[in-house]
Amino acid sequence: MFDIGFWELTVIAIVALLVVGPEKLPRVARSAGLWVGKARRFVSSVKADIDRELAADELKKALAKQAESTGLHEIIEETRKSIQPDESPSVKREQGTATIPNKPAASTKAEEPSAAITSKSNDSNSQ
Repeated sequence: MFDIGFWELTVIAIVALLVVGPEKLPRVARSAGLWVGKARRFVSSVKADIDRELAADELKKALAKQAESTGLHEIIEETRKSIQPDESPSVKREQGTATIPNKPAASTKAEEPSAAITSKSNDSNSQ
């Protein structure tokens, strides 16, 4: 904090010895030491308070930034919308179900296993 060397301290000690006298010098030195200790503790507590305030401000800014960003739910909804294909005008809505013209009707459950067997046999033939 202060740049006080050995010679400066020696000069201060000699002046204090001449002004106060040898009998009162120990009491004065003790009380000066107590005052210096109190000053250091005060400065330390002020620094700690400032650091806490800065940390609280940084936390408030981080929370505000997080509150401004889109929420997880909104991100999920945007992703879900981007994955789902857009409905074209050729899709007709009838009673809550979508039908696409020029597309064969869905196969029944009895037909599905045979279609799967046929596709497996086609795959093995092509190899």
